[in-house]
Amino acid sequence: MSKMSLHNQNEPPPGSTCDPELVTKARTSPATMTDREWKELLSSVQYQVARGHGTERAWSGRYNEEKGKGMFTCVCCNAELFPSKYKFDSGSGWPSFFDTNKKEDKSDDITRKTDRKFGMMRTEVLCSKCNAHLGHVFDDGPGPTGLRYCINSASLHFEEEDLS
Repeated sequence: MSKMSLHNQNEPPPGSTCDPELVTKARTSPATMTDREWKELLSSVQYQVARGHGTERAWSGRYNEEKGKGMFTCVCCNAELFPSKYKFDSGSGWPSFFDTNKKEDKSDDITRKTDRKFGMMRTEVLCSKCNAHLGHVFDDGPGPTGLRYCINSASLHFEEEDLS
């Protein structure tokens, strides 16, 4: 069974089934996007997770076992979030990263917010450019940060490094 047939619920790739102008709007001015436009841009699973603060089932996401070299970006606005070199197998069933993509000033495009849903206290992570729900960050990851960003595949797009 191919990788795509196992993990096709999160696809098609972002923007591949809508007006290209809508993709441009999401990339350049995501704050102006309407709920209807997000629904048009994203697949139903991507929308439920990224815009509806949902969670995909463990082990169901397209990128859980991704081993390519490149950048994991926000499925909504294409912000660069997690370099593949920070990805590790946490055994949790979701893509996990021990750090985020840092800009020259050491900042990133991640907003961290206290989440008290379901009788737990955890830290939700969102894309700071478009407010998409990505997942949660925990303090049980490997060195050097000790963090585990547990991220939904449906909130991500992977851009493989051009090795040519």
